[in-house]
Amino acid sequence: MNEQIINKLATLAESAKYDVSCSSSGVGRKSKVGGIGSTSSSGICHTFTEDGRCVSLLKIMMTNYCMYDCAYCISRKSNDIKRASFSVKELVELTLEFYKRNYIEGLFLSSGVVKSPDHTMERMVRVIKELRTVHKYNGYIHMKSIPGASKELVTQAGLYADRLSVNIEIPTEKNLKFLAPEKDHKSVFAPMKYIQNGVLEYKEEKKKYKSTPKFTPAGQSTQMIIGATNETDQDILKVSSLLYMQSSMRRVYYSGFIPVNPYDNRLPALQQAPLVRENRLYQADWLMRFYHFTADEIIDDTNPNLDLEVDPKLSWALRHPEMFPVDVNTAEYRQIVRVPGIGIKSAKLIIASRKFGKLDRYQLKKIGVIIKRAQYFITCRNSSGTTINEIKPEFVKKILVNKKHTSQNTNQISLIFP
Repeated sequence: MNEQIINKLATLAESAKYDVSCSSSGVGRKSKVGGIGSTSSSGICHTFTEDGRCVSLLKIMMTNYCMYDCAYCISRKSNDIKRASFSVKELVELTLEFYKRNYIEGLFLSSGVVKSPDHTMERMVRVIKELRTVHKYNGYIHMKSIPGASKELVTQAGLYADRLSVNIEIPTEKNLKFLAPEKDHKSVFAPMKYIQNGVLEYKEEKKKYKSTPKFTPAGQSTQMIIGATNETDQDILKVSSLLYMQSSMRRVYYSGFIPVNPYDNRLPALQQAPLVRENRLYQADWLMRFYHFTADEIIDDTNPNLDLEVDPKLSWALRHPEMFPVDVNTAEYRQIVRVPGIGIKSAKLIIASRKFGKLDRYQLKKIGVIIKRAQYFITCRNSSGTTINEIKPEFVKKILVNKKHTSQNTNQISLIFP
C-alpha cells in the first residue's frame, strides 16, 4: 500500500469515527466459486472502543470534503481541517486488501457531500457495485445513503448493500434547520421511503421469481445526535417509535453529542459527551423493540426525560406501583416480563416451569431472576419479602440505587438488562 493511500486512510477514517450507526445484524451471503469471502447469518463479530463504539468494519468516508456547513460536524466546509478523497478504484482495492488480510469483516461507507447528493451517491454506489459484481465480494456492506439522493440511486445501492442508513441527525426539523440550515427532514425521509418500498417490492417479487436479488437484506438504520439541541427524551423516543413502524427499520442509534466545533455558539458547551443519557436511550429503545413498551409508557409529559439514576424499566415500575406485586405463579407473560429483574428469557422459563408446580424464590433465582431487584415487585410461593405497596417507591429506589453503587463501586454503566 503506497504512502498516499495510507495518508488518505488516516484522514478519512478519523473523519468517519463520529458516525455510530454501523453495527451489523444477521444476514447471510454464501461463499461462491470464484468469489471472495462470505458473511455469517449470525452477524459480524465486533470489537468495541472503550465507550462502546463498533470498530470491526472498515469505517471510512469516501471524502471529507463537504458542501454543507452543519454546526455539529467536523467535516463542515468552514472547518480548516486536512481533506482527502478516495477514488472508486482506491477504495475498492483498500477494502479487498484489508478483507484478505482479515483486518476487517465488512465495510461501512459514508461520505461528505460534494457537488450534489446524486453526484456523491453515484460514486459510492460504484464502489459497492464493483465490489459485488467485479470482485464477487460477499462480505458485509453497510452504506450510508446521502439525504436528497434520487430514487434510482437508492434502489441501486439497495441491490449491493446489506444495510442502508439515512441519518436524521437532529430529532426535530426546527433544530435541524437551526444547526444545519441547508438540510431538512424531507430529504432524509424520502430515501428512507425508497428503501422501505424497495424492500417490500423485492420481497413480493421474490415470491414469484427465486432469482430475484436481495434488497438490503439487513434493512435500514438511522442515527440521532443527542444533546446538541434541546429535545427531551420524550421527543426523541417518539421519533424512534414512529420510525420502528416501518418494517425495514432495524435500529435507531443515539449518538451523544461530541463538541468537535466548540467555537460555534449555537452549540452547548460540554466537557464530554452525554454517555449516561445515551445509554438510557438505548435501554428505552430496547424496551420498545423487545418488551413491547410504548414510548408514552416509558416517558410522559410529567417525566419527559429518562431517570439517569435507574434504568427505564425500573423507572416505569417505580412510577406504577399499582401494577405490582405480580404473582409469578398466575400472571400472564406480558405482566411478568415487565418486572424489574426479570428478562425475556427468565419470563419464558417461568411460564414453562410453573406447569410443574408453584415456584418459590430459590427456583426463581435458579431460573435467572435477579431476586434482589425483583423481590419488591413479585409474590411467589413462600415469599416473605416486602413489596413496593408496603414501602414507598422512593424508598425502593433508594435501596436499589445504593445496592448498585455498593456492589459495583464504579462509574461504568451496566449494559445488562433487565
